[in-house]
Amino acid sequence: MQMTAIIKEKRDKGCKVTTAIVPEQLKPNEVLIKVLATSICGTDVHIYKWDKWSSKRVNPPNIMGHEFSGQVIKVGNEVTKVKLGDIVSSETHLVCGTCEFCKRGEYHICENTQIIGVDTDGCFAEYIKMPEFNLIVNNMDIDPAYLSIQEPLGNAVHTMLHFDIIDKTVAIVGCGPIGLMGVNIAKAMKSKKIIAIEINPYRIELAKKLGAHVVINPLEENVVERVLEETNGKGVDVVCEFSGNKSAIESSFKYIKAGGKMSMLGITPDLVEFDLSNDFIFKGITMYGVIGRLLFETWNQVTSLIKNHQLDLDLIITHRLPLKEVEKGMEIMISGNSGKIVLIPESKE
Repeated sequence: MQMTAIIKEKRDKGCKVTTAIVPEQLKPNEVLIKVLATSICGTDVHIYKWDKWSSKRVNPPNIMGHEFSGQVIKVGNEVTKVKLGDIVSSETHLVCGTCEFCKRGEYHICENTQIIGVDTDGCFAEYIKMPEFNLIVNNMDIDPAYLSIQEPLGNAVHTMLHFDIIDKTVAIVGCGPIGLMGVNIAKAMKSKKIIAIEINPYRIELAKKLGAHVVINPLEENVVERVLEETNGKGVDVVCEFSGNKSAIESSFKYIKAGGKMSMLGITPDLVEFDLSNDFIFKGITMYGVIGRLLFETWNQVTSLIKNHQLDLDLIITHRLPLKEVEKGMEIMISGNSGKIVLIPESKE
């Protein structure tokens, strides 16, 4: 049986809408899922643009995409976690279960991790197969588009909630789609003051709608001076870094409060320089590197936020397009004028 799929066909910019074989041959622990919604991630954009990172990591051809929700339509003979008809989302890191980190439950840093849509075939298709271990069973009454963004939402939740942000001053550095989620999570957690730092006008306005009390544009203002002004000269309690921008990261050490906390998700190709003695050690800073999601603690937090209607997902998702219009979605993402972009496979029922 054939299905529509989006593949990274060759080692060059772009992607291709094509047909592929439905992956119906399942191992005993695998599940076949009909994709209901899939969303574009910054990683997909890197692969689409074929930048330095993706050219070293990805080996075409393979099906792209790693964020999705869908319905279980076939299960392997040893599957017990899900059943036919369940609406599921998926952890995208395929872990080995046998390395020292997996054995002590630290699956998010498994030394043999593979990522769907990067190292294996992904979900920009009508169907995908996944190990049952990775699946999250969802409430069937929730919009599949909302369910499809739980994986990146998990990145935002992991970043924002590692440290206590309730009634704290929080700086959210970089308001791409995950940073925008971070703003909204801070609002849900009732942070005392939410300061967003972003240069794109579209996302500046969206950050305000999602709960930022103050938005600072580094192209127009001195970020350090402005943050200190907004915090009575003390600095922020928590910095949540989503930008991966060298100068933005370096500036954050100047406006974080003594005893402050930093969650670092953004990835930079540059070497970051800061005054280790004065801006880190003598300030008593705690820094945490965020990788993926904690399995499955973070997913439980995400599920709770969605179930209790604590997030403005209707604002976070700014575009819905047919799966075949993936290139349009990529170009919108590249423009910066979007939140999350969701792709919907055509139903053949």
